[in-house]
Amino acid sequence: MKKTALIYCENHFGTMDGKTANGLIRSSGKYQIVGVIDRSKAGMDTGEVLEGVKNGIPFFSTLEDAVGSLTKIPNQFIYGMAPSEGFLKENERNIVLKAMEYGMNIVNPLHEFFTADEEFVDASVKYGVEIVDVRKPPLKKDMHLFSGRILAIDTPVVAVLGTDSAVGKRTTSVILEAALLKMGLKVAFVATGQTGLIQGAKYGVAIDAIPSQFMTGEIENEVMKACTNDQPDIILIEGQGALSHPAYISSCGIIRGSRPGAVIIQHPPKRENLGDFSFMKMPTIKSEIELIENFSSTKIIAITINHENMSDQEIADVIVEYEDQLNLPTTDVLKYGCDKLIASIFETFPLLKNKATKLLVT
Repeated sequence: MKKTALIYCENHFGTMDGKTANGLIRSSGKYQIVGVIDRSKAGMDTGEVLEGVKNGIPFFSTLEDAVGSLTKIPNQFIYGMAPSEGFLKENERNIVLKAMEYGMNIVNPLHEFFTADEEFVDASVKYGVEIVDVRKPPLKKDMHLFSGRILAIDTPVVAVLGTDSAVGKRTTSVILEAALLKMGLKVAFVATGQTGLIQGAKYGVAIDAIPSQFMTGEIENEVMKACTNDQPDIILIEGQGALSHPAYISSCGIIRGSRPGAVIIQHPPKRENLGDFSFMKMPTIKSEIELIENFSSTKIIAITINHENMSDQEIADVIVEYEDQLNLPTTDVLKYGCDKLIASIFETFPLLKNKATKLLVT
């Protein structure tokens, strides 16, 4: 049975910084989400705000409002934001402490570790609750250097990369995983960020918390664990940031460590500047494709669209434009599903089609 969880996402639900909350509302294999704290949307439905379809998970204005409205106090309190600085704001400390007082375990996705905070540790002992720092890396003695073991596997590896942070790489990965599973394939998903791990990914590592020397080895090790334990038909790798992004090196480690045989690339056509770096222009989809293919020995096999600030007609027009100009299948998985992606995967890895028990209807 899933543990119940309340998410804190004040003033950021549905935005880039609220991507952890957004992801958990869309898909959570580990927790049953019972509500989101965001006073700017109090009284509304989270599904209606995020997808235009009600899901029965409400917004609350405060922690006290949530506790007073729910029939039972949730097991977990999840900090549902991913601010670029990665640290807790001063005014949020009391909310976390109050959640512990109510008896909720704390799930912390920030770079700041609550288990290293004396006040938080004392409170957790006092109220008998657990604190989980999702991004807390293993000790260096337990980390892995790149070994080359991955060069010997023949399991298809597909990475979902992007042109910026918070463009929907994880969302596309999770939807694609579900679609492939529905076709009867054995799929392993390797999460590379805090949200995927909170969602319940069986394999993964918060790559941006790993020292650069160990990045490729840690990713390789997760892929190898998936191969050994599950013997999957295909492995999906969640991307982080972008290879071109001036502030992040995570995409480099993911590509080097997972050695994908194919890449799906996600892009927001209407985003003009990098999400957390408004002084820098977004790369074009064409330039990112060229960079990835020149950097690695892999090929882009499909494009997926992040439709932020786009009308349905604009989405349809961009799909036609990209397919015409770049000669790559293009789709928006939230609007149109994964059929084009799966068809491209089967074309790239023909043996996979023979393993599927339910084929695409084309």
